Amino acid sequence: MIKYTFSFLLFMMSILFVQAEQLYVNSQTGKDTNSGTKAEPLKTILEAAKRVNSNKEPGATTIFLSEGIHLLTQTVMFTNDKYTLKNRLIIRADVMPDDADWTPQKMPIIVTAAPLEQGVGGQEARGIQPEVSHVTIEGLRFTGSPDYSYMDGTNLRRSYPIWRDGKSLDDLLITQCLFAGNVDVLPLHVGVIANGYGLVIDHCVFFNCKIPVVFWKNEGKAGSRSAMQHSLVYGGYFCGVWTTQGTNGDDFDFHHNIIANTSTIWIREKGSTRRYKASDCIFTSYNKLAGYGSGPLSDSNATSTDFLEMKNVQTTGTIIIEKDQSKRNYLQLAEGSMGSDLKAGLFKKNQ
Repeated sequence: MIKYTFSFLLFMMSILFVQAEQLYVNSQTGKDTNSGTKAEPLKTILEAAKRVNSNKEPGATTIFLSEGIHLLTQTVMFTNDKYTLKNRLIIRADVMPDDADWTPQKMPIIVTAAPLEQGVGGQEARGIQPEVSHVTIEGLRFTGSPDYSYMDGTNLRRSYPIWRDGKSLDDLLITQCLFAGNVDVLPLHVGVIANGYGLVIDHCVFFNCKIPVVFWKNEGKAGSRSAMQHSLVYGGYFCGVWTTQGTNGDDFDFHHNIIANTSTIWIREKGSTRRYKASDCIFTSYNKLAGYGSGPLSDSNATSTDFLEMKNVQTTGTIIIEKDQSKRNYLQLAEGSMGSDLKAGLFKKNQ
């Protein structure tokens, strides 16, 4: 009897193992005709998405991306809404920032060169689009678009590395990711823009992005809390964070963030009446603390800050960024810089 029971347990464990789907993507050595194992990796994230979308078996999925450049020539959309809080869809780096052998050069680089499509106020290109709940994206570096921003004085080209459209979707965790752009040659319009609930930006770095993150709209029902925490925004040439009417201040956590050398710290959708709290943060070297935004081509006049309750928020001083590419903290706080105690940046463990 014991023998049969043990065999049954082994059988059940084997089923669970099969259900935990894993796919490896290596843009240099992989082939999209491969099996997708570590020994036979795929070449593109697009092929990984096709396989994930077609696999209806219950269970978690992890897509491992190798170091190197991963070029997206069309939007990579995930549509298989089979995931749960425990069994998630995870898109991650093979080597993570807290690993002992990690260096900035080992971060997989996602370049979005998807065809431009018509959008509000011009054209737009979307990179990774998870139209499912319970997703984690971690350890990746996203660049701006190789397209220039402006077509003419009234039309704008916009790059969105991560986009979520569904207003009923929940639980999107973006953690330990680096978003790096350049206003002149690699414009990054919004690093992360997401409808729905439970958008959490955790231990991320946004360097010279126009807008780091837009907490967009939802259906106004119950959902997970959204948050921005332990993140560094430097050089935001429009704002540091954008919240809309769909982002309820009572269900939004904003703490241990640094926003520096940025035009406007906090943008709200025009007409917003939501109230928010910011705690244990640094807001410094900015033009305006708050403003309204109404679209991709909008400018921002200063508005009252009475919507924002600030607790232990420093508004003076200078943030210093490490520019030496050989250092582990490249494009993060320089050693000894003000704000190091907030642990804002890619590392979750002490380095």
